[in-house]
Amino acid sequence: MPERIVQMAIDSGDEGLCASFQEPTLLTDWAVDLFSLGKTRGLYCCYVSNGYMTPEALNLLRQSGLDGLKIDIKGDEYAYRNFCGSVDENVPWRIAEAAKKMGIHVEIVNLVIPGVNDSDSTIAFVVDKHVKHLGPDTPIHFTRYAPAYRYDLPATNIRTLERARETARKAGAQYSYIGNVRGHIYENTFCPQCGECIIARDGYSIVSYGLTDGNACPRCSTRIPIVGKYVGSA
Repeated sequence: MPERIVQMAIDSGDEGLCASFQEPTLLTDWAVDLFSLGKTRGLYCCYVSNGYMTPEALNLLRQSGLDGLKIDIKGDEYAYRNFCGSVDENVPWRIAEAAKKMGIHVEIVNLVIPGVNDSDSTIAFVVDKHVKHLGPDTPIHFTRYAPAYRYDLPATNIRTLERARETARKAGAQYSYIGNVRGHIYENTFCPQCGECIIARDGYSIVSYGLTDGNACPRCSTRIPIVGKYVGSA
């Protein structure tokens, strides 16, 4: 029950709640109750989704207290047609854009899978949609696939991820990342103005946090559009 989840978060010293696997949109009514209750206890609320929802569902989530939305983009029309049941590939982008206009913190993730969405044209499609719908300051992550279950092709070539990240950077995306490659330099956040490494990561851990109290780069004072403030040893 939502009450139990919220109490578990409080007892564990957590700062927020996140609805994720499986697709949380299937449990929207439950998430609305959970987030509404969590907000009364001072918790932030996040959603990890494929973005395939109605504007009405997004509105309900926002009203219940949704703070952050991470959307997994599957690729271009080919990827959605052949691997996702021929659904409309434009829906997740419309939802992401609407969420950002509502003031929700939005991030995009593209799991790059060999033979599915790793071509230069598909990556260019995703990057173009990202910049057009969400602007240069919205983070985009290109993450590495690894073989599992019934898909056994080798893991994504890291150079493919690096090429995707560079494509995004050249298109104007200021915060582009490589994921599922622990220790890679592009796990980190760099100031888009001067190139200073302002947040260093190792997998799920923050190694160092260099932003000022005003969420600005310590070298050039460029403000970084990050939500919240890291508290801990750095």
